Order: sequence, then structure tokens, then C-alpha cells
Amino acid sequence: MRFSFTTLTMVALLVGFSACNEGGSDTVTSKAIETAPETPVNAKPEKFDPAKAQAEKPAGPTTTMVFDSYEHDFGTMDEGDAVTHVFSFTNTGSEPLILDKCKGSCGCTVPQCPKEPIAPGASGEIEVKFNSKGKKNNQTKTVTINANTDPGQTILKIKAFVNPAEAK
Repeated sequence: MRFSFTTLTMVALLVGFSACNEGGSDTVTSKAIETAPETPVNAKPEKFDPAKAQAEKPAGPTTTMVFDSYEHDFGTMDEGDAVTHVFSFTNTGSEPLILDKCKGSCGCTVPQCPKEPIAPGASGEIEVKFNSKGKKNNQTKTVTINANTDPGQTILKIKAFVNPAEAK
């Protein structure tokens, strides 16, 4: 019985393989290979940014804004210190600039954005407060600004080295 079961299994496999090879499957495979877009070897993948995927395109007319700097380094501070930096920007477009949402990357980073539209050619400021309580060593935080700009998001960055508080 064992011999006949093995023989039947082998026959079924052979029939299955021959059935898969009929009907021009080689042509389909080679055609799929021919029409596939050529991907460069060792192509660098696009940096993953989940916030960028969630950003909505502005509904109305877009404008542009330029910051004096997009990054600020507070240097070295002690754990528990709270510091503030003001990022200055200019509406360089031809439409009023509307800052829809300003959000820090964590609760320790709190931005204050203007609520009123910024006229073309006018300047504005975004105040960013960083509280180092509970933070240690190198810290890098971001502020994401959604506005009627293209692209719809701008990222500001703050950095600091926080000396850990001594244990009591």
C-alpha cells in the first residue's frame, strides 16, 4: 500500500507540474519581466515621515514662507531648566499666510504661533518653549507647522544637551 501511495503522489506532482507549464506561462512571465519598470540597484529609499503623509493639502491659494533659521541649539543646560527661542519668518508669497496648526513633538516642547493671517511681505514669530524636566543628555525636538504653503508642512528643530539632575 505504501508503494502505491508514493507512486500516486509522484504521478500527481508530475501532472501538476506539466499542467502549470502548459498554456504559455513562460510567455506571461517573460512579458511581465519586460514591462516591469527598471529599479536602480542600491536605490536610496525615501525617508519615512508619517506626519508628511497625514498633512492635508491647503484648500485655498498657497503662499511661501522663509525662516531666518530652521534649527536652534540651546547648548548645555541643567535638567529642569525651561528655555525659550523665537523663530522669525517672512511670508515671501503673494497670498496671506495662514498658520493652521503648530505642534511640538512632545509635551516638553510648546510652540506659540500667530493666529492672524500674515500679509505678503510681512514677518511673524513662533515662540518655542522647551522644558527639560525629566529629560537627560542629548535632546532633539521638532515643531511641525501646517500652513497654506507648498509643501504644506514646515519642520523646526531645537536641540540641547541636558545635564542630569543629581540623585537626592
